[in-house]
Amino acid sequence: MVFKDQYLEISTSLPKDASLYGLGENSQAKGIKLVPNEPYTLYTEDVSAINLNTDLYGSHPVYMDLRNVGGKPYAHAVLLLNSNGMDVFYRGTSLTYKVIGGVFDFYFVAGPSPLDVVDQYTSLIGRPAPMPYWSLGFHQCRWGYHNLSVVEDVVDSYKKAKIPLDVIWNDDDHMDAHKDFTLNNISYPRPKLLKFLDKIHKMGMKYIVINDPGIGVNASYGVYQRAMANDVFIKYEGKPFLAQVWPGPVYFPDFLNPKTVAWWGDEIRRFHELVPVDGLWIDMNEVSNFCSGLCTIPKGKQCPSGEGPGWICCLDCKNITKTRWDDPPYKINATGVTAPVGFKTIATSALHYNGVREYDAHSLYGFSETIATHKGLQSIQGKRPFILSRSTFVGSGRYAAHWTGDNKGTWQSLRVSISTMLNFGIFGVPMVGSDICGFYPQPTEELCNRWIEVGAFYPFSRDHANYYSPRQELYQWDTVAKSARNALGMRYKLLPYLYTLSYEAHMTGAPMARPLFFSFPEYTKCYGLSTQFLLGSSLMISPVLKKGRTQVKALFPPGSWYHMFDMTQAVVTKTGKRVALPAPLNFVNVHLYQNTILPMQQGGLISKEARTTPFSLVITFPAGATEGYATGKLYLDEDELPEMKLGNGQSTYVDFYASVGNGTVKMWSQVKEGKFALSKGWVIEKVSVLGLKGVGPASEIEINGSPISNEAKKIEVSSKEHTYVVEMEEEGENKSVMVEVEGLEMMVGRDFNMSWKMGINGAN
Repeated sequence: MVFKDQYLEISTSLPKDASLYGLGENSQAKGIKLVPNEPYTLYTEDVSAINLNTDLYGSHPVYMDLRNVGGKPYAHAVLLLNSNGMDVFYRGTSLTYKVIGGVFDFYFVAGPSPLDVVDQYTSLIGRPAPMPYWSLGFHQCRWGYHNLSVVEDVVDSYKKAKIPLDVIWNDDDHMDAHKDFTLNNISYPRPKLLKFLDKIHKMGMKYIVINDPGIGVNASYGVYQRAMANDVFIKYEGKPFLAQVWPGPVYFPDFLNPKTVAWWGDEIRRFHELVPVDGLWIDMNEVSNFCSGLCTIPKGKQCPSGEGPGWICCLDCKNITKTRWDDPPYKINATGVTAPVGFKTIATSALHYNGVREYDAHSLYGFSETIATHKGLQSIQGKRPFILSRSTFVGSGRYAAHWTGDNKGTWQSLRVSISTMLNFGIFGVPMVGSDICGFYPQPTEELCNRWIEVGAFYPFSRDHANYYSPRQELYQWDTVAKSARNALGMRYKLLPYLYTLSYEAHMTGAPMARPLFFSFPEYTKCYGLSTQFLLGSSLMISPVLKKGRTQVKALFPPGSWYHMFDMTQAVVTKTGKRVALPAPLNFVNVHLYQNTILPMQQGGLISKEARTTPFSLVITFPAGATEGYATGKLYLDEDELPEMKLGNGQSTYVDFYASVGNGTVKMWSQVKEGKFALSKGWVIEKVSVLGLKGVGPASEIEINGSPISNEAKKIEVSSKEHTYVVEMEEEGENKSVMVEVEGLEMMVGRDFNMSWKMGINGAN
């Protein structure tokens, strides 16, 4: 151990077979599992996510350690709660921290399961934020929607193409000269914008815009005037620190100052009165600066000139190296090239409120802005805030969602997106996704097909593209539109399940998207798997991630798995195996594991309309089992209430159970606070039971103890035999069937029980 001013070092030993995950944010080309001798630097930077194995937008100095000892898995986590820059060296049998400040503030999270770890970890750092239902729909954005007419056309084109869309976004195109909390009244005239927003709001759609922290230095700009009057900016030698981003010269608000938080909230209120946005997207908050050092506004020339890309520094700047805070004795591997810690950000000798140095608070900037933004939105709307932040720190998930930043339209970026998404679930930020089809440059048609087949199952699902890239909305190619209708069509049917996962995340920290080892920690073959993932405990996505492939070799842990697009198709394995699955261009493999009850609805083009459709339950048993048990759950509420909880009269929670034994199938529910669901009139119209042993239709159907006549109730019963994708591993195993019962009218908000007899071969 070394403990010096501006340098701390500590090491720990590890067994060779320990599997480590975490230590982000970075783009890990080799998958989610940490690789010995790769660089792991933690310091928030505006570095494009296309840069592999370097410090990116967030800092999460936490790792999970998963070991299998004598066939039994054990997981724990270690957090170093420190906001200073650091290098972490993982050598395979040791881990060494080299930190440029702060203290050793370690927290050990005992586990022993991966789910226990995130439960305990988020109980420490803060439970993930509740998300509104609509945020789980599909989002469309682009930097370069030059005027309102383009945005209107995008919304109309999605509708014409019959591709679901819930939220339309603006990058800074709506702003007046890139200035925060403003509106360009030429390209986005307010009366027309308000008319458009009224139209989409009535449909159930939402509108979100970007906001950067840099406030343009402009004496005629009201936001700047009020900021100066309230003295809210970060200081260097007693004056606001000057930087440059999109508006040109800017000052950065100091969100550690209570006065700044109040001023920021007031600016959000003023802007919301101007434009009734439904959420805020906070970008560039690492913090990003196009210049480095101590800068002044040049005299005699326009800055920026209005020509070129706009990110070239035009201020007059000189390096700051006179203090040990700007030039510390140990150089972390910042941006992968040992860049100075003040490179293209705020000078690290600048001061925040109460004398806190930027050197110590740098990686907290985005986190502190997120908290202030959350407070501001909640105070004006009285609704559940939705915030998307690029920069994150320990605890950011308590307030915001995250996207993985400026990725690339390449197959590698598609693959890396899965690892980054899974890591953020461990970090306590479960609402996460990447720019679908890549931010830049334009993807190929094939890649965009495959990306929407993955992105449709990101917790946060958004297509976003660069100003300089050609248009890439999902309707631009006929084949991509077909893939989108297929994949997003399934997502919208799964919205009740996704929303229940969002509730579980809020209550327990459980990631929405998970590595397979969360559900199968005994199965060591999945410890390094980064090409497939789970939604919740039992829904597995196995996408195509390489060019030109029409099949995917998917790893199936032991048990029975049923294909969601054709539930008669099953993969059954006793010990686990890799299976080559057909995957033509417009097709994605999604499988549901045994012992599960999955609530679904019928889908739609907007989550608001999808939410009004009847429910169905998919119940899975081990294929051919004579005895089995399955469970599921469903959470429903008035989704824009600030809190996501039971007990407010506007939420319902349902536990579902099912069993098979002695030739009888049973299913039942236990409802908590059913009044809300009853008020919405939600009904279960269909049940599909998979994996039943034997042949023949269901008979002697009873609901709540009363026999049901098929003719009287218009109930339809059907039975289909399962087809196994691979041969059964043991000779002589009995066939299994799927039984579906349709035409039901069981109220979601009321306890029910249902049973029937099966024609089971060999039943007692």
